[in-house]
Amino acid sequence: MDSATVLRRARLRRGLSLRVLAERAGTSHATLAAYEAGRVVPRVDTLARILDAAGYSARIDVAPRPDATDEARRAKGEELREALELAAMFPARHAPTLTYPPFPGRRP
Repeated sequence: MDSATVLRRARLRRGLSLRVLAERAGTSHATLAAYEAGRVVPRVDTLARILDAAGYSARIDVAPRPDATDEARRAKGEELREALELAAMFPARHAPTLTYPPFPGRRP
């Protein structure tokens, strides 16, 4: 979840306006609006200060990426190679006229 979503959810869950939360956090409502719109990304300490002003605490979790191991990267590379080989089997250009079987009961 991005910081814009986190800030907006925290503010709305507390029933606070932009102006009230901005005042509590010691920033301007225009800056807070820019954070919530995703136009500006706050520093981690700023995000924590605003969340604290809304009555929440920031919690950071570290998790391994799915492709963090050499084995996972090799598997992704193999999957990509197979997809490219499959794509190469399709013609790059289509025939100038399409041929198709006639529908039953219809005459060409």
